Amino acid sequence: MISFETALLKVLEFTEDYGSELVELQSSQGRTLAETIIADRDFPPFDRSTKDGIAIKYNSDIGSDTSFKIAGIAQAGSPQLTLEDESTCIEIMTGAMVPKNADAVVMYEHTRKENDGFSITEPIKKGQNIHYKGSDTAMEDKLLLRGTTITSAEIGVLATVGKFEVLVKKLPKVAVISTGNELVDVGQQPLPYQIRKSNSHTLIALLQSEHLEANMYHLVDEPIVLKKKLDELLNRYDVLLLSGGVSKGKFDFLPSTFDALGVDKVFHKVMQRPGKPFWFGKHQSQKTIIFSFPGNPVSTFVNYHTYFLPWLNKTLGVPTSQFTVFLKEPMENKTDLTLFIGVEIGLDDGKLMARKISSTGSGDLLSLSKAGGFVKLNPRESLGANKLISFIPARRIL
Repeated sequence: MISFETALLKVLEFTEDYGSELVELQSSQGRTLAETIIADRDFPPFDRSTKDGIAIKYNSDIGSDTSFKIAGIAQAGSPQLTLEDESTCIEIMTGAMVPKNADAVVMYEHTRKENDGFSITEPIKKGQNIHYKGSDTAMEDKLLLRGTTITSAEIGVLATVGKFEVLVKKLPKVAVISTGNELVDVGQQPLPYQIRKSNSHTLIALLQSEHLEANMYHLVDEPIVLKKKLDELLNRYDVLLLSGGVSKGKFDFLPSTFDALGVDKVFHKVMQRPGKPFWFGKHQSQKTIIFSFPGNPVSTFVNYHTYFLPWLNKTLGVPTSQFTVFLKEPMENKTDLTLFIGVEIGLDDGKLMARKISSTGSGDLLSLSKAGGFVKLNPRESLGANKLISFIPARRIL
């Protein structure tokens, strides 16, 4: 049996590069950039007005009694006008090109309308209310780096540089597999000795939050059936995510089945709770990665966040964020295992505080709905209240 830290390092040694693909702009949200985005022009591409008002030529003699006759109107989306006479002004709308020879924009609120023009009612200065060409970024500047996760903000940048198609990292093809004769479909009425499938649906939902569409399978605990179906799935998918069938029970056939199918075991069992029976390996020829989690719901949930998610992030070139929170109450680990403890998260005097939730163990599915995430308590570690501790978020906290 190996430590949690060693297990995680071994998992991260088996990251893969699945290449890249072009997707439409509106389908790129949540994906990872496989290219660096370069500015195709200056931003803004011209001197633009930031207010509705009048464009004038500044000089230090302009005062509250200075009047300007209207010489035209500059509208956003129209070619640049020219201010021919310094005694005139051009009305200008927000976003319009500042007229040639003009170097100040006075918003309407700081003017007084006259019969054929405007007079100034407030002090002005040269360059006011003008967003100058290239002041945000210059042509050929790097705007977004390879490995950036695309959010709504990046969508706007991509649109601005004309990226109607975006090169993103390819996602692995994933199969989610449940095992066990006791499991029935969600829509079925279970018999007294049966339970409805939950782990598979949880994993599918977690994968969808990473924009990964996976297929779901269920395998019964029969060695011949397991071997035949797993052989097929190893040839079709890049990653298999399994739950159940890896402990010491007489019907836990997965480890021997993997061995018979040419899957190299990297490790089996980790000094952690929950999730101790975790099995990890890679197929010798197909290169399929296998994450075989214990069947208890909390074990599957914790192992997804502590192993698969960091693996996926490294595969896509996305750094895994490290989080810490403050303990609301003391916590002590008297074991040689790494403990992952479900906690509620709340703000207290501006600090994120973690309070342990009540749970009956790794089979307590309902406890997952109460947990904002898990704190990691190292072997033989004891921490008092208000101490910082490593935290693995399982949902948006605030």
